Amino acid sequence: MTGLDISPTKVGFVIVRARECAAKVGAWDDSATSDHDADSILEAFKGDATQAELKEFIHDLNDDEKVNLVALAWIGRGSFGPEELDEALATARAERNQRTAEYLLGIPLLPDYLEDALDRLGYSVEDAEDDALGE
Repeated sequence: MTGLDISPTKVGFVIVRARECAAKVGAWDDSATSDHDADSILEAFKGDATQAELKEFIHDLNDDEKVNLVALAWIGRGSFGPEELDEALATARAERNQRTAEYLLGIPLLPDYLEDALDRLGYSVEDAEDDALGE
């Protein structure tokens, strides 16, 4: 079985940021695009900085890291078992395109899937998330 070509810390960063994006609810008034008050911190506005930061982070990953992130999402979702990592990687590589960030961010349970995959592959999810947060 091949090892991962993405550090667990990078996966942890995606998990943490994707959780932040998932925690937000639709803004009740998305017409104002500047200066949201403190009460609206968990509202999702157009051009949300958290989602933009996560998209940019994924876009900046190299191709192997993107392939690994997609394969991890699939393993966590149950499309592949942890013993099928090589097959998941090969499939992700074959289906790779320029919209990896959009694809991943469109998966509703992405942070859960990535956590499950890391755990099933024997990585410490807690350490990955702590390292991503600099703790």
